[in-house]
Amino acid sequence: MSRKRIIIISVLILIAAGAAYLLAAYISGKFPFSGRYGKKAGSAEVNYPEKAQVNLYFADDQNVHLRAEPRSVSRPPDPAEFGRIIIESLIKGPMGELVRTIPEESSLRAFYIAKDGTAYVDFAEAIREKHPGGSSSELMTIYSIVNSLVMNIPEITTVKILIDGQESMTLAGHVDLRFPFKVNTALVR
Repeated sequence: MSRKRIIIISVLILIAAGAAYLLAAYISGKFPFSGRYGKKAGSAEVNYPEKAQVNLYFADDQNVHLRAEPRSVSRPPDPAEFGRIIIESLIKGPMGELVRTIPEESSLRAFYIAKDGTAYVDFAEAIREKHPGGSSSELMTIYSIVNSLVMNIPEITTVKILIDGQESMTLAGHVDLRFPFKVNTALVR
């Protein structure tokens, strides 16, 4: 083999090895890059001096409508970090008389905002395992997440829910999760 051919093959092998490493790191959740469109959940808790008044959406006592609960939360400059804060606030549950929509055992694995405005919210399996079930509860959970993000973060237009880093057919057997969701104000009272 000629020297030129050996160099080309060596370079191609190095490129393939690098691509394989990045793919494996991305799949395992240890992707080495972050930023506006790739902020990982679970980063160190930071108190930002700027606060924002947001509306978090929780279920009413009949579990058929969402109601806004005003809340003051830290407002980081990064929309992905702000989205993570909103989701973690939803997981903590309401402060008043409204009903929790996400099981308290749930945890956020990752949160990304794609350039097309789709937020990817990746929950651990506990959101499915501890969910109370029923089509109404499932709708309340999904639109609590979607409405709280889309109505508070202008960079987000749709929301895609993932479980354990994977696309899931449903959350609890009723609502199709394979496609991104748009805001649904018809459920809000």
